[in-house]
Amino acid sequence: MREEKRYYVCIMASRSLTLYTGVTGDICNRALQHKAGEIEGFTWKYHINRLVYCETFKYVDKAIAREKQIKAWTRAKRLALIKTMNATWQDLAEDWGKPTKLQIPRFARDDNPKESNDDNPQDAIEGTIGAAKAAPLQKKTESVPLQSKAKIA
Repeated sequence: MREEKRYYVCIMASRSLTLYTGVTGDICNRALQHKAGEIEGFTWKYHINRLVYCETFKYVDKAIAREKQIKAWTRAKRLALIKTMNATWQDLAEDWGKPTKLQIPRFARDDNPKESNDDNPQDAIEGTIGAAKAAPLQKKTESVPLQSKAKIA
């Protein structure tokens, strides 16, 4: 079964809040291109490289119509739209394209395999196979108070 195609209307911004509105079929690739400065023109000239707003559409004609609608708005109305979804103006594509570290829950890890120890079956019961054994506690000895050298009689 074929995956459904999605289309995106996105608003990109520079640090000085210069805005760009566009349509794309591959939001991840397009955002990374803007970040790398690979797209010449308006976005390159004004350093527009932060994704601040995005809408998803099933049909390209709906996405294009929405892009035209947003582009016809005043700047104040576009800023209000962005603030409804992204009040802090955070880059929505900030970590895209960076390698991710796979996080495996501790209980599911296989980095400390247990080995069988036939010599001491108690180890298997206590689950201490492969773990270092703790040293036994030392017995407390009574301390003898020191006498001062000045008065020995």
